[in-house]
Amino acid sequence: MYVVKSPLSDADLKTVSEALQGALVDLVDLALVAKQIHWNVVGPRFRSVHLQLDEVVGTARAHSDTVAERAAALGVPPDGRAATVAVGSGIGVTPEGWVDDSTAVGAVVEALGAVIGRMRERIAATGAPDPVSQDLFIQVTADLEKQHWMFQAENG
Repeated sequence: MYVVKSPLSDADLKTVSEALQGALVDLVDLALVAKQIHWNVVGPRFRSVHLQLDEVVGTARAHSDTVAERAAALGVPPDGRAATVAVGSGIGVTPEGWVDDSTAVGAVVEALGAVIGRMRERIAATGAPDPVSQDLFIQVTADLEKQHWMFQAENG
């Protein structure tokens, strides 16, 4: 079987692979959380929040693919399995059942905030060992912070 070899030292690869795997888990879970809320949001702002949640899902899914492919390019097999996501995500519990629009927005703000905080830690951790991965984390964080701002503005 062919094994992809990383250009990074073993120590640097360990740091970067942990950051990439953690980011993958958080992004997969963020997409799931946003889609769950998308299906269950109710209230006067249903349509706008429902559509805005699809933007979060799209952003998280696109970035999860980029993160997973970066890991693979470095010789690290990405793990986005449900069990791995369930134990490794930094996102708290998602509301169950119908969720009023204000609660939905608050839950998304919290989920985005949790992921953004962890992404910023990854930015700091990967600067020296792999600026290429760091650049990826910077872009992911910028896109998530834009969504975070928009959802915060929803509830004023």
